[in-house]
Amino acid sequence: MRILIKGVSRQIIEVSDTKNTYYDKAWLVVKPEYAGVERRILEQEAKRLLREMDSPSAMKPKRALMFWVLRLGAAALVGAAVSGLLHLIF
Repeated sequence: MRILIKGVSRQIIEVSDTKNTYYDKAWLVVKPEYAGVERRILEQEAKRLLREMDSPSAMKPKRALMFWVLRLGAAALVGAAVSGLLHLIF
């Protein structure tokens, strides 16, 4: 598919079946030097790229926060256990 963007004709790859949890459809602009590459190859690369995409960055902090809460909680428990053992020994 060719599309006009700001007065410049560019080749666009449209991927309707992204196989990505977060994205239903994607449009990728092909670099001019690769416009002559076989369409099948460009579509395969576009689909591979979309499958490998991670969650949007706005969703990551929640996961990171939970990771740090669990990590700090575990460290506090280990510290309390060591402190308790040292108290019993001495």
